[in-house]
Amino acid sequence: MRPADLIELGMPRALIQETLRLLRDAARSGKKWKKGPLRQRLRAILADPSAFTADATFAPLAASIEAHFEGAEPFHPRTDPAPWEQWGDDLDCNSIRQMENGCRLPVAVRGALMPDAHVGYGLPIGGVLATRDAVIPYAVGVDIACRMKLTVLDLPASVIDEESGRLERAIETETRFGLAAHFEKPRTHAVMDDDWGAHPVLRKFKDRAWRQLGTSGSGNHFVEFGTLHVSERHDDLALDPGTYVALMSHSGSRGPGANVAGHFSRIAMDRHPDLPRELRHLAWLSLDSDAGQAYWQAMELMGRYAAANHEVIHRSIAKHLGATVRADVENHHNFAWKESHDGEEVIVHRKGATPAQEGVLGVIPGSMATPAYVVRGRGNRRALDSASHGAGRVMSRTQARKTLTWSQAKKLLAERRVRLLSAGLDEVPMVYKDIDAVMAAQTDLVDVLARFEPRIVKMAPAGERPED
Repeated sequence: MRPADLIELGMPRALIQETLRLLRDAARSGKKWKKGPLRQRLRAILADPSAFTADATFAPLAASIEAHFEGAEPFHPRTDPAPWEQWGDDLDCNSIRQMENGCRLPVAVRGALMPDAHVGYGLPIGGVLATRDAVIPYAVGVDIACRMKLTVLDLPASVIDEESGRLERAIETETRFGLAAHFEKPRTHAVMDDDWGAHPVLRKFKDRAWRQLGTSGSGNHFVEFGTLHVSERHDDLALDPGTYVALMSHSGSRGPGANVAGHFSRIAMDRHPDLPRELRHLAWLSLDSDAGQAYWQAMELMGRYAAANHEVIHRSIAKHLGATVRADVENHHNFAWKESHDGEEVIVHRKGATPAQEGVLGVIPGSMATPAYVVRGRGNRRALDSASHGAGRVMSRTQARKTLTWSQAKKLLAERRVRLLSAGLDEVPMVYKDIDAVMAAQTDLVDVLARFEPRIVKMAPAGERPED
């Protein structure tokens, strides 16, 4: 019997491997079943596990099923959907529908949709959702703690043109790209001394996390050099007006984060078997439950690990160049936070959205050939203190590969004086919205402090499966 057969029967995903092990062990001891009778037996155990607690073969599985479904919660949608607002008037109907679905959840309190919004799993990318006493793994995202980091270096702006080869070698040497990217000799960071033994899924992937520390992954993740233009001094940015060399990166918690997301998403879905199909990816975990607490602790560790990835990349590249860091700005945009809104503590999920509390700095990128912006949050409570996390896609990866050409992309890159070291066709500038239009739609959410122009860009080569 295959995993797909068990899923079709309704076996909780978290118990698939246990079931397969039990069936293999029984077969080795001489027990054999035809597929039809075995399916009937498993279906009966799922229907009433208490009736099989004395069964010589299936008692352990029955006990696991019974324990698993003790926390199952029936679905009762809100009578009136939670209120939400959107920024931008050109959002596609499917991302709006996903936001509406999120606001039907009984745990939903309020939502907001950013101007870069597009369709995601469950909650749209660019979706912000506040919940009461519950966390939604898919509303955090598959790439937990995907984030931005921009570092200003004490190099003259002329190195971009005059010593581009030196900058390119620094990127190629000090990070790795691709789904399985890793270092043969792992990099070091204090995050690896954190409690990776708190949950089996963390223990399982600690070694992989160590090997992938300082790598950049695939999909829309990048490392790039460019020029940062500051028109006036801001004390919180602490840079005088001028043009600076800056290093910018975008990536998250790599393979370990994806496995944490997948593990707890399956548990959440199993806890809510009554959710309609369109809400399956919005299954939640109560923060009062062991699973909810375990996910929260794992999510926070993945947040520290993602921040460490960026720190290692920027530290290594600066050391490679013999440069000193003059300023740093960074932020998560796939995460959940405990915050106070409307007089109560809620869990704010920002899936592809930038924290924009009053005075908080962040980075909002465009594409490989369009500007990124260093911003300061304005603390707009209607938007749950959030802003967009980028420009947002206007076409799928499949559509991009079918309709766009490298000749189109290279012409635009040449016009913008961008040197592209590697990337897939599904990440060229034409797949993204106009970043300046997106920024114009959120002037009440953030103030712009500086503009970054990309010049040397590295992404995973074509053919890599995306993580974002």
